Amino acid sequence: MNKIRIIIVDDQVLMLDGIKIILESAEDFEVVAMARDGIEALEKVKEFKPDLVILDIRMPNMNGVECTKMIKESNPSIIVLMLTTFNDEEYIVDALKHGASGYLLKDITKEKLIQTVRDAYNGELIMPSKVALKLAQRVSKENNELKDEFDFTSREREIAILLAQGFTNKQIATTLSFSEGTVKNTVSAIYSKIDICDRTTAALYLKEHGIK
Repeated sequence: MNKIRIIIVDDQVLMLDGIKIILESAEDFEVVAMARDGIEALEKVKEFKPDLVILDIRMPNMNGVECTKMIKESNPSIIVLMLTTFNDEEYIVDALKHGASGYLLKDITKEKLIQTVRDAYNGELIMPSKVALKLAQRVSKENNELKDEFDFTSREREIAILLAQGFTNKQIATTLSFSEGTVKNTVSAIYSKIDICDRTTAALYLKEHGIK
């Protein structure tokens, strides 16, 4: 059986050791390396070429967001899961924009950790309810404050806010509890109203017009 090759990155030794013990209790996981900060993580990724990296969001020398960006730029197929005790939406948004596959809260149970890593490896976006609620509240607040010059519906404004921040359709759907089909159709409606059909150009245009 081919095992899922994992690197764990955290500046706390006890956290590293604890996660390693839990993951290696599952027969389909192999922890191939551990690192204490983002710089060391990049070296380990280059050396061991893992399938998945569990990455602490706040670390010395290089934080998890910047490390995620660099991992995904050079190794887009590697799955990155952010590990945090903080519900900081700026970190959440930035990590997802740079390609993270979701978040693990450090108080996660052993069984949930193992299943979540499997789910991420199988392509699911991992968004704990606390994190999703935080993002949804942020979108709702920005939606209420937004001056709408495009005649967007409430749903279109919510999705436009996340589109402008670089979220994928899948990330938007998970954050706002919509189906991917609904998000895809709404994004098409947004494109029509701003007369742009390229996602990157649309995101930049929306930012320029106050949707952030």
